[in-house]
Amino acid sequence: MKAIQLTAPSLTAFRPTELPQPQAGRGEVLLRLRAATLNFLDVAIATGNFAGAAFPLIPVADGAGEVAALGDGVSGLTVGDRVIPHFMPNWQGGAITPHNVGAMRGVTLPGSLAEYVVVPAASLVALPAHLDFVQGAALPIAATTAWNAVRSAPVRPGSVVLLGTGGVSLFALQFAKASGATVILASSSDDKLERARQLGADHLINYRATPAWDREVLKLTGGRGADLVVETVGGATIVRSLNAAAVGGTVFTVGFVGGTAASIDLLPVIVKALRIVGNNTGCVADLAQAAQAIAAHGIVPVIDRLFSIDDTAEAYAELAAGGRHFGKLAIAH
Repeated sequence: MKAIQLTAPSLTAFRPTELPQPQAGRGEVLLRLRAATLNFLDVAIATGNFAGAAFPLIPVADGAGEVAALGDGVSGLTVGDRVIPHFMPNWQGGAITPHNVGAMRGVTLPGSLAEYVVVPAASLVALPAHLDFVQGAALPIAATTAWNAVRSAPVRPGSVVLLGTGGVSLFALQFAKASGATVILASSSDDKLERARQLGADHLINYRATPAWDREVLKLTGGRGADLVVETVGGATIVRSLNAAAVGGTVFTVGFVGGTAASIDLLPVIVKALRIVGNNTGCVADLAQAAQAIAAHGIVPVIDRLFSIDDTAEAYAELAAGGRHFGKLAIAH
């Protein structure tokens, strides 16, 4: 089969190759992959900033495809079914454990830049019927994370949710609006803000024009703040996220593009009784619930640009450049 290998932790180390086609064992499924989408995790691996990867590897955690063959003992699936493989196939449900998150597609397991891959049947989720393979490939990490973000607080009509414009945030925007919440969205790009408005964002903040965006959130909410803040940047913005949160609110932390170190004053956390929630994507059951919500509400993932698999390095470079894309960068087989 044809595949792309990442031979070293470098954005210039992608190599097309031919590998033996894998065979499905007991409880496993052979997938014909059709598309993949990138996350900052993939760039972190390709730049040597994520531990655990052993090179060479077949990169990219997220993908979608169709069932090509069933291993012994597999039921409930048929050849030709359109499916999404979960990023961490061992974590099918329940609490997070070291075992559950120890195996990761595109890190310790073959990823999505190959014609075929073998995965546990129990790690597959049906692709919503209204989505194509490229859109479905956007779901495993971003949609699961966004789903868990919106579920981490009692988001309902009257709730206020504060977001950015990354892949997780755009899914969270659509989930929050489906729950009846008011969404405040911050970006440094007026173009992205306008596109977010078209997706349903209620209030927009250009944080380049308004550096004290936390104060603007308080102003927009009459001093109340946001019931849920999805913090996707990290150390550079966590203090403002805490300030923008309402009393009893939740700050859901998922990103680290702005660094992982931060110095915070604990008093606001204590006085406002804030919940700071960490997240490592979620389990297969979470992805299944996110996919069901996407199907029920007709949510369509935002795809910024589609690359050919021959242009993998260009796709990675675009994501690594940061800030230019709106939605997911995808790679088609």
